[in-house]
Amino acid sequence: MDSTGNLYGTTAYGGTGNCVLLGTLMGCGTVFEISPPKQKGGKWTETVLYSFPTAKQGYLPNGDLVFDGAGNLYGATQYGGGHGTACNGFYQYCGAVFELSPPKTKGGKWTEKVLHGFRSGTDGAAPNGGLVLDGKGNVYGTTFGGGDESGECGKGGCGTAFLLSPPLQKSATWTEKVLYRFNGQDGANPSAGVVFSKNDNLCGTASAGAISGNGLVFDLIAPTGGHGPWKEAALHRFRDRNDGLSPRGTLIFDSLGNLYGTALGGGTHRGVVFRLKPPKSGNSWPLTVLYNLAGSPDGDHPTAGLIFDSNGDLFSTTEWGGTGQSCQGGCGTVFEVLP
Repeated sequence: MDSTGNLYGTTAYGGTGNCVLLGTLMGCGTVFEISPPKQKGGKWTETVLYSFPTAKQGYLPNGDLVFDGAGNLYGATQYGGGHGTACNGFYQYCGAVFELSPPKTKGGKWTEKVLHGFRSGTDGAAPNGGLVLDGKGNVYGTTFGGGDESGECGKGGCGTAFLLSPPLQKSATWTEKVLYRFNGQDGANPSAGVVFSKNDNLCGTASAGAISGNGLVFDLIAPTGGHGPWKEAALHRFRDRNDGLSPRGTLIFDSLGNLYGTALGGGTHRGVVFRLKPPKSGNSWPLTVLYNLAGSPDGDHPTAGLIFDSNGDLFSTTEWGGTGQSCQGGCGTVFEVLP
């Protein structure tokens, strides 16, 4: 959301791009803006800011967008980007991180720049969106695949956390650095982006691996002085002893430093909303299940992150559940969890 209340997001398909899936022209995806009505009760207005024209510019936009201070939007496409050939049998290339710059004159076109096209292998594949920016213009995120291909995940890789640094000269290319390569034992296949902790570490979720195979919440610890490898600390390993499994959404902090997120499984096998509290000692954070989703007519299968309102209530969505009649198991919900 921008300062005037416009909403920004992505669609995986659609638009005017030439991407073909299983013989059908599906489009390569879009970035859109939805503007609130001028009069209360009126209709919101959608504007397509950018249609990815070919897979080379990006294909299958995925995850949240983020603004920088100049009004540029940053995001990721799960495929496309012009590099890598063995990431998927149906989609081209291995994914991209992009920047969209607003027009200089009102009504003009937004312009896209591919900051990095992933190549799979040790580089990474299928970036997840949910990027974060630091004060120097660096971009941080995760990829679902790539990285360590010698570990439990094999050729597809277990995923990475990466840093993209802007060039010193405007026309030069951005530089990628792989901060961490997951190997399965320490987590695999992060499905969402990362958030900064108060120590400038990166916190996120991995949807698989972590010994039990059920995923974990991780903290990537920056090296002292900016030199040396990043290290991982497992804040919580999911075992689905009613604590959930396979977390796939981004995390959020409250003002006390507690972490909140969603996961599948749990006591009802329909998903959980959880809180992690910083420990008094050690690395393992105690987990509390705040709510077990119960399935239709309640929600089912939460895969998105959470947001707070000013009262401390939590909001998110589920892919299934609810009262919808045209979908087996319900068509999904928007829900609120109150303290």
